[in-house]
Amino acid sequence: MIFLKSSAVDILDPAAAHEHLAAWKDRIDQVAATTAAMSARLQELRITARDRMAEVTVDSAGKLVELRLTEEIHRAAPDVVARTIMATLRTAQGQLASRTSEIINGTVGPNSATGQAIEATYSAAAGQGGPTSHGSATDQSHPSAPGRPPAVQPRRPRPPDDDDDYSVSVTEEG
Repeated sequence: MIFLKSSAVDILDPAAAHEHLAAWKDRIDQVAATTAAMSARLQELRITARDRMAEVTVDSAGKLVELRLTEEIHRAAPDVVARTIMATLRTAQGQLASRTSEIINGTVGPNSATGQAIEATYSAAAGQGGPTSHGSATDQSHPSAPGRPPAVQPRRPRPPDDDDDYSVSVTEEG
């Protein structure tokens, strides 16, 4: 007899072995479907963060895909505008990391080895350690000193393109 997950399977009984393999295949199919759903949600993810001077949107890889500036930029020094844009970008990227974690936990679960590996990859690529507050992007909690440009965050690797186009645009706004 072979013992798998505290259940004995009599390998000499073809019906029992077939039933066990069918159940195992069903579990594998379910994991594959759940992982595919998680991947689709992560690839569609966009996060927008706002400040009084700027609104930035990042894609699922944390890359800037849209930047809108308000009239406030005309009343500020260029270096202040630049720092504000970069801080707002880091805020969006921090919110992306949080939302990514929520999606992973909501689909494959917090105890899933797959989910933990994917979350670690996203967190490492996003350079977690920066601000993740959902408040103003001009918070002075960032370690960059005033007057110096903020540190550049590493880019997250782009998810592989999928040949099948099941595109659904989802925008998460912060």
